[in-house]
Amino acid sequence: MHVSDPDLKRTPLHEEHLMLGARMVPFAGWEMPVQYSGIIDEHRAVRSSAGVFDVSHMAEFRVSGECAFDFLQRLLTNDLSRLSEVGSAQYSLMLEHDGGIIDDLIVYRTGDLEYLVIANAGNHEADAEWFLKHKPAGVEFADESARTALIALQGPLALGVIQELCGVEWEVPQRFHVASATLDSTVPCLVARTGYTGEDGVEILCRSVDAPSVWRLLLSFPEVTPCGLGARDTLRIEMGYHLYGNDMDRTRNPISAGLGWVVPASKSGYIGEEAVAAARDGVPATRLAFLVVEGGIPRPGHPVLHHGAVVGNVASGTFSPTLDTGIATAYLPSELVSEGTELEVEIRSKTARATIVRPPFVKTTSLSGQ
Repeated sequence: MHVSDPDLKRTPLHEEHLMLGARMVPFAGWEMPVQYSGIIDEHRAVRSSAGVFDVSHMAEFRVSGECAFDFLQRLLTNDLSRLSEVGSAQYSLMLEHDGGIIDDLIVYRTGDLEYLVIANAGNHEADAEWFLKHKPAGVEFADESARTALIALQGPLALGVIQELCGVEWEVPQRFHVASATLDSTVPCLVARTGYTGEDGVEILCRSVDAPSVWRLLLSFPEVTPCGLGARDTLRIEMGYHLYGNDMDRTRNPISAGLGWVVPASKSGYIGEEAVAAARDGVPATRLAFLVVEGGIPRPGHPVLHHGAVVGNVASGTFSPTLDTGIATAYLPSELVSEGTELEVEIRSKTARATIVRPPFVKTTSLSGQ
């Protein structure tokens, strides 16, 4: 019998997870499924077929009004003017004045004067406070998280599934675009062609009350496997995707974190601009490195050594089911961060050989040629 922690929040799919026998764990204040059949099986299902994830713990903010564009241009690092058409989306960062990363987010342009921002669950309250603190007159800010569910369908067969559910007349949106849809002719939703796995696929936004129906519709396809947070983590690490709290936080700036591409040098006027410019002009003391680890499974916090001296700690680490070896990220002195540098990771008082590589760890996925 499953006993829930009354202090943890639940997504609208909580009962669905229990019926499927999911192992539930605390995550960012939520009770979430970490696995169903097993992390490696779920991981491989996404790489070869399709997997479905409950990501309804994420935060959804609606920003609208005459000044919405200028407001978001000031708060976010990426250039919002690149979202030239309604339905387009981009990955972005929100920074402190000192350049520290408050959060990483995805912004969708959902109307001429309206944007949907999806943020990390663990930063929900801090992000909302930051938005409200800087919001001028002429901007409406609405936290729609409680009434919104988010379900990710990822994998090489994912688009076929969503196409069948939406009908032949509906067009799958382009990568990093969002479109309205009606699933099975009954459930209204937004379908975004984004994800966190390195595979093609979509993220479905619907009303919380409709989430169980959407979940069951997706699982009615034999090619779709329910997946938990464990597989989500191994999939994203294989792609070198950052996780807030591990690979970036308020103590790291975008240049040190290897996210300078999300902060165009041509953009000005955003919070943290001066700090980013200074980091760009100099050499960061540390930079995020990507390590292939042989002979052990690296975990967050494990020491990274160079010639026997500790030079950093693992930020994200796991066993890669695709490569059949350990992989990790770590902040290391900049002078060490070059492809081919050999290091060691201390794992349970033993050392495993590590080599710095260029991300992503896994080069070939259903998105490789796109």
